[in-house]
Amino acid sequence: MSGCRIPLVLLACGSFNPITNQHMRLFELARDHMHNTGQYKVIGGIVSPVSDAYGKLGLVSAQHRIAMVKLALQTSNWIRVDEWESRQPDWTETVVTMRYHYNRILQEYQNSTRAHRFSDDDSPSNSNPSVQLKLLCGADFLDSFKTPGLWLDEHIEEVSGCYGLVCVSRGGLQPERTVHESDILSRHRHNIFLVTEWVRNETSATEVRRALRRNASVKYLIPDSVLEYIHQHNLYTLDSEKKNHGALLRPLTKQARNPVSSLDE
Repeated sequence: MSGCRIPLVLLACGSFNPITNQHMRLFELARDHMHNTGQYKVIGGIVSPVSDAYGKLGLVSAQHRIAMVKLALQTSNWIRVDEWESRQPDWTETVVTMRYHYNRILQEYQNSTRAHRFSDDDSPSNSNPSVQLKLLCGADFLDSFKTPGLWLDEHIEEVSGCYGLVCVSRGGLQPERTVHESDILSRHRHNIFLVTEWVRNETSATEVRRALRRNASVKYLIPDSVLEYIHQHNLYTLDSEKKNHGALLRPLTKQARNPVSSLDE
C-alpha cells in the first residue's frame, strides 16, 4: 500500500556553522523512522541556513555556510540546500520559513502530479494524499522552545500543530519530557515524531569550531570537502569567533517579551 503513503519533505533550519556529518545523519535517521511508521514516504529534504542577521556568536557569512552545505550534500540524491532564508535582510522566523517552503513544494508537487496523472495505467484518484512538510531537528532544538523570548507561543502552535516535527535524540536531553512539560507540544504530540539515535554521534558545530581555532583535527567529523573549504578560506579563527560577541540573538530583539543574553551553542 506504498501508494497510499503521505509524501513528506523534511526541512532543517539552523546555522550550519559549519555543517557536520551529524547534521546530515539527522536526515537519514528521520527518513528511516518516518518510512517505518508505514504512513509516510519521504520524497525530499531541505537544508535552510539562517541569515547573517541572526546574530549568533561566531556566525560566518551565509555565503560560506551555503557553499559548505553544497559541498557536503554532493553525495546525497535527495537532500538539497535552499538559499531563500539565508538571503533575507533580517532574521526570518522558522514558521515563516516553513510557510514559504510548504507553499513552494505544494505547488511543485501538484504540478508534478498533474503532469503524470494521465501517463499512468491507473485512473486518477482524488484519494491520493497531499504532500506534507515537517521540521527536522535535534533534541537541543526542541529544548529551545523553553528559552524565554526565543519563540512566540503562536509560532510553536503553528509549527507543531499545522506542520509537525521530527526530533532526533541528542546527548542527555529528554525530548519526551520537553513535550510533556509544554502544554502546546503535548496537545500536538501526535504530530511530533521522536527518533532515537542508537548509534550515538554527538558532533557539535560549536566543538568543531573550537577544535579548528586550536589547530586540532576535525577529520571524520565534517566532510573532507568542507574541511578543505574551511582551510582554503581561513574560516573559524580566534577573530571570527568574536563576531556578534555581546549581541542579542535577533529573535530576542525582534519578538521577545523578556530578552535574555545571546546563546553560545
